[in-house]
Amino acid sequence: MTDAMKRGGVMLAVVAGAYVLSFFHRFAPAGIAQDLAVSFQTSAASLGVLAATYFYVYTIMQVPTGILVDTLGPRRILLIGAIIACIGSILFGLAPSMNVALVGRTLVGLGVSVTFIAMLKIIAVWFDEKHFATLTGLCMLVGNFGSVLAGVPLSLTAQAVGWRSVFVVAGVISLLLGIACWIWVRDGKDGASTAHRPQFDRTVILGGLAQVLKNRATWPAALANTGVAGAFFAFAGLWATPYLVQVHGLSRDVAAGHLSLWFGGFAVGCFFLGTLSDRLGRRKPVLVVTTNLFALLWLIWLSGALMPLWLSYSLFALMGVCTAGFSLTWACAKEVNPPLLSGMSTSVTNMGGFLAGALLQPIFGWVMDLGWKGGMLNGARFYELSAWRSGLLIIALSACGGALAAWWIKETRCRNIWKH
Repeated sequence: MTDAMKRGGVMLAVVAGAYVLSFFHRFAPAGIAQDLAVSFQTSAASLGVLAATYFYVYTIMQVPTGILVDTLGPRRILLIGAIIACIGSILFGLAPSMNVALVGRTLVGLGVSVTFIAMLKIIAVWFDEKHFATLTGLCMLVGNFGSVLAGVPLSLTAQAVGWRSVFVVAGVISLLLGIACWIWVRDGKDGASTAHRPQFDRTVILGGLAQVLKNRATWPAALANTGVAGAFFAFAGLWATPYLVQVHGLSRDVAAGHLSLWFGGFAVGCFFLGTLSDRLGRRKPVLVVTTNLFALLWLIWLSGALMPLWLSYSLFALMGVCTAGFSLTWACAKEVNPPLLSGMSTSVTNMGGFLAGALLQPIFGWVMDLGWKGGMLNGARFYELSAWRSGLLIIALSACGGALAAWWIKETRCRNIWKH
């Protein structure tokens, strides 16, 4: 292993820590959905907006973040992002009203939105491109520990000490990780000297972004990401636990256990599928199989059929592995665009999934409210199976759209195929 790779490994370890926190914030509302509904006395639609606020700002920030890491480097924006996330998390934890909670959640989304693209840039700069999918999968595996924490651990901790205390502590941890990034992360192999860093030229930046957007080979990967990741973020990020409680009659902790299995399967799948793709020297077959199986699994949840716990646990774990297929879309987009635009190409692809998540969460809640018949359960609204089916149909259609797009992805054979 070269000195550059060793230094890159240290940087990745630090940024992966921040990525863990990013994943935790992304899926935390699912673990405390009941607490939020009771604390703010809100409807499903309003709860969907609160959870989706993170995704709105995260979506908006993807392209600007790609531009910033391609020009200014990841070090500065990682620190600034950590400070903003710290303020937002503490504000969310102390929020006396829904409006204040929305502001806090927005700041959290803004702060953590820079982490993933900065991490991909570090991988692109400090490591050989043939290891890109493997290292991305490894970082996703580590990062997903945060989503696992947002399942059973968060549910149990919230019941023990209150959900508000959890987010205050998360804010402090965010600040500490930002300081660690400032100390260890470097923007380039030259030691991050500002003299060697690319200058911010608006004409060049807009031209590069236009080049990525005009490249037809970019869009199948972006659309596959949009459909599959959007379904994942929308359902796992808020509605999965309430669905299992209200439709399948599970306790809150058992439902959260299903969610943790989904996240765990996703984490393992990201690493396994990335490694498998690199070793096979193929992207498209792995993407097509996983995304299409993921779409088919939604037929089971649409049916609302009751099943033994071992089967529902197994299906959630399988969904996690299949969900991980979309992690290959970043490599697919990067490998059909100029290497110098790796930040922009991955951010454009990443934006679709977060945009879909931002739109689907409140739409899901709005559709649910249309079917609400006035029932209440433990201080929150209770929805019957017909209402849940209406919401799930929207999620299923998103997953099917992503699976369809995977068939049009251009095979790169795990190398950059862009030519002048």
